[in-house]
Amino acid sequence: QVQLVESGGGLVQAGGSLRLSCVASGRTFSSYTMGWFRQAPGKEREFVAGIRWISGSTYYADSVKGRFTISRDNAKNTVYLQMNSLKPEDTGVYYCAADRSVVVTTIPDEYDYWGQGTQVTVSS
Repeated sequence: QVQLVESGGGLVQAGGSLRLSCVASGRTFSSYTMGWFRQAPGKEREFVAGIRWISGSTYYADSVKGRFTISRDNAKNTVYLQMNSLKPEDTGVYYCAADRSVVVTTIPDEYDYWGQGTQVTVSS
């Protein structure tokens, strides 16, 4: 049974930092693409960052480039999202997702597994 469990969300002031973690279990994820998405109230779920587990290649939405960093720890089967210089518009529920495709996609429906989400709130 595949499980993705996020943690690390919280309330932070604008300009602050948070690090999200996603622990993956239930199968070998070395051939997977892992993604972080977020969803603000009343808005669609949007791609934030992705990483190819086997190569470590990373991809970012334009809105977070230079501020967010996605990484993985193979030994811990964990994917991280380091978020710096946070802005109020970064507020939302952040989800970790896993995709069996070899190509990083920004489309939520392409991902096969999802975590339960963790709330990030950035105050102005």
